[in-house]
Amino acid sequence: MTPVDDNLDTRPDVLDLWNNLRLALPALETLLASQSGQWGYEDALYRFYHQSFKVYAAPQAATEEIVGALSALAPARPLNPWFLQIVREGTHNTWEPSHNQQWLDKTRPIIEAYLHARYFLEMAVRYGRTLDAPPNVMPTGWASLLYLFGLR
Repeated sequence: MTPVDDNLDTRPDVLDLWNNLRLALPALETLLASQSGQWGYEDALYRFYHQSFKVYAAPQAATEEIVGALSALAPARPLNPWFLQIVREGTHNTWEPSHNQQWLDKTRPIIEAYLHARYFLEMAVRYGRTLDAPPNVMPTGWASLLYLFGLR
């Protein structure tokens, strides 16, 4: 009889997520690297504070790319509804000159969606790299990732 390790989360959906995460890790690392340099995270926040219409382009596209990569980790599971609402409100927005007068109202949802998506990407990469298996007693970043997939 094989001993049971109470420290591991052996639920089938969690193990599927874990296995898919480990397989996708190289691509997720590449995506995170692209969002961690000057033309990702750094530029997105700069464009927001600079009040540049370019905040409508790259951050929204990056958000959608990240969400697609995360969704692929557990394609049969819906993502967290709050996260999906944040993404929905922060993507598919088009700049209009009148938005300059309502900058915060119009662009904060774009940045908020980008930052939430990037956070979950970072957690996926961090814990895909550092954990040997999905734990029962877990770091909060891994727990957050489980919430994204409705597994916590």
